[in-house]
Amino acid sequence: MDSDTEESPRKRQRKNPFSGDSFSRKNLMQEEDIRLETTRARFSNVLKRHGELTERLSRDSDKMIFERLQKEFEAACASQTEEISLDGEEWNDGLLATIRERVHMEADRKAMPGDINMVPGPHFQEKITYKVGSKVICCLEGARIGIQYETSFAGETCDLYHCVLESKSFLEKMTVLEHTIPFFLPIREAENDLLSSNAMKFIDYVGELLQAYVDRREQVRLIKELYGNQIRELYHSLPYHMVEFVLDDSDCKVTVSLRYADLVSVLPTRIRVLAWPSKKSGIDAETMNRKENGVLGSHQIPVRLSYAEDAVRTMSLPEAFAEIVLNLPRALQQMSQQTSK
Repeated sequence: MDSDTEESPRKRQRKNPFSGDSFSRKNLMQEEDIRLETTRARFSNVLKRHGELTERLSRDSDKMIFERLQKEFEAACASQTEEISLDGEEWNDGLLATIRERVHMEADRKAMPGDINMVPGPHFQEKITYKVGSKVICCLEGARIGIQYETSFAGETCDLYHCVLESKSFLEKMTVLEHTIPFFLPIREAENDLLSSNAMKFIDYVGELLQAYVDRREQVRLIKELYGNQIRELYHSLPYHMVEFVLDDSDCKVTVSLRYADLVSVLPTRIRVLAWPSKKSGIDAETMNRKENGVLGSHQIPVRLSYAEDAVRTMSLPEAFAEIVLNLPRALQQMSQQTSK
């Protein structure tokens, strides 16, 4: 009797030799989940504090600069005698040299001694603004050239930005005196790389930089507005060149990760869309593990959604999101059929 009593636990252990391992794996997975949730909560808190800091940094001083420059640009446009619209090759280095010449002539005229009531010649009375696409270029007082950038999204005007260049003389390179461009866009790097060698290219590049930023930002804003009830855990960098979010579906959880090649891109180049099936989806992750690795897995593995990645690569984010949601049930069904074979 005693021997039977002593052997019974051993027999039970032989019948279920992996019970201890399974229990350990389960505990390990639970610990990993807890650590992951803790990290996610901390990261969310960091992002929240970062957003608050960003708002404080751009709240008062930038608004004051924007209002002052906007009034100055409005005054320059109101006093203009002519507005010239330029297309294609009409916008060139020669024209920019002409604008610099006008700026210096106006500054020299105001610095000349003599009767301040003396009427200047017709050449001095000309005040011309130049419109190049979405940019307005004008001469400002004090040997300055002002560029106003108008951004848009889906045919609607969004934000205005300003950049003021100082031109002390033709012998010295122009410099960025002040601007209202968001601090996280590389305006100073562009100034160092382009302004001294090719001022026209610098002006155009800043316009591309701003328009691409607004385009990416508005795409993210629109999916939050249209599909906010389906999206959770949405993260993005300040220039919106890195975007990640989770789509909650009844059958699975879809994680979307987007990276843009550079800050003038409006479509991502590095894309990963993964579906994490639930038990209700009919996609048996353990079966998939067994098929791929030859062993029985104990937890789910994600499935890559190629159709979704193709949609994000070629469409705007709101259009791609609609495409993902529309075709997700069929994609899950196809994966379920493949894994059951």
